[in-house]
Amino acid sequence: MPSYDFRLPRLHVTADIAADTIVTLDKAQSHYLTGVLRLGEGDSVLLFNGREGEWRARLVRADRKGAALTPEERTRPQPPAPDLHYLFAPLKHARLDYMVQKAVEMGAGVLRPVVTAHTQVARVNRDRMAANAIEAAEQCGILAVPRVEAEAPLAKVLDAWDAETPGRRLLFCDEGAATTNPLPTLQALPRGPIAVLIGPEGGFSEAERKRLQDLAFVTAIPLGPRILRADTAAVAALAVVQAALGDWS
Repeated sequence: MPSYDFRLPRLHVTADIAADTIVTLDKAQSHYLTGVLRLGEGDSVLLFNGREGEWRARLVRADRKGAALTPEERTRPQPPAPDLHYLFAPLKHARLDYMVQKAVEMGAGVLRPVVTAHTQVARVNRDRMAANAIEAAEQCGILAVPRVEAEAPLAKVLDAWDAETPGRRLLFCDEGAATTNPLPTLQALPRGPIAVLIGPEGGFSEAERKRLQDLAFVTAIPLGPRILRADTAAVAALAVVQAALGDWS
């Protein structure tokens, strides 16, 4: 990833960004810049919207009505969105927040909650997930914020896989795998679109494991000799997949 100025605050906005226009911030962003960071008119901020790259902008209004910035210079072009899909059984709030943030940092391009037999949380707050994804992108210099999908039953996702994601291989993190090293399996796979599936705290049911193992588009991989918590497994799986087949290799 090209270097950028870590010293400047970064904000994600939904508005279009172009030189010498005005970008008006919402109430929360205005308070963050002027009330928390104590920035004033003339100070610089980095802006991105996931479409037009990153821009250095100047604060041109900071008053009780809110804050506004003028983009002056594009500092980085917009890269393609990451092609790594991350599927996971939802967790409770704090741990789900952590998982989403780490998945974004690890290069996931799509976040897709799936409901399994042992999932403890059947519904997720997509707005909260999206907010955590944006916060992680702001803090880590990421320009393409992942797409957040609605939750769906695992069986339904698998039924529609070939139609919805043709040619994409699903890497299923199998806590019951006979081996502990995922690298030989990953290194033997051809390059192509990838998705990673992490199960719930209680693991996949035997019926789910059997179905996954029987599907031609699924490859089972282990995650080492220890049982990992689901949020830890997310970081471990995404790291090893990125190193073997993704944008680290």
